[in-house]
Amino acid sequence: MTEQDLKDLKEGCVDMYTFSYYMSTIVTTHEVDEMVGGNFSAGAKNPYLEYSDWGWATDALGLKYYLEMIYDRYEKPIMVVENGLGALDKVEEDGSIHDPYRVDYLRKHIEEMGEAIENGVDLIGHTTWGCIDLVSAGTGEMRKRYGFIYVDMDDEGKGTMARSRKDSFYWYKKVIESNGENLD
Repeated sequence: MTEQDLKDLKEGCVDMYTFSYYMSTIVTTHEVDEMVGGNFSAGAKNPYLEYSDWGWATDALGLKYYLEMIYDRYEKPIMVVENGLGALDKVEEDGSIHDPYRVDYLRKHIEEMGEAIENGVDLIGHTTWGCIDLVSAGTGEMRKRYGFIYVDMDDEGKGTMARSRKDSFYWYKKVIESNGENLD
């Protein structure tokens, strides 16, 4: 590290901090019975949290903690660029897709982001992963669905590719229209 490197780093400071948040993990020196992990992270299972079918913890309070810690450290505007829940969605006989677990996950995280804002965090944006079902980057599966819009395709690439709105689509539309105020 040279003096010029230090000067360049100081002058090249970022305007905002962005990151992806899906879950928290815990590390311990204690012996544990269960380990969990997802998307290149692993840790001991937290008995106080709920977990997805893929072993990802739902920890909205962890998001608030991280937002407050990062803002306190850097005092730069923050944007959560990825946040969402991969789940098994079922298409009903009438074609509807009820995904209250996705709505619940996002609602909890949006509520905690609101708390962080009230506590002084300059949170300038939040985007979900992803708006439409896609092949999971972490597992290579189509059955692990993130979107508000269902895509008729299975893990082998078979299906019509037809799109259908899930219940979460209509819920998130209200959230966007109300700038996060209407979470019902």
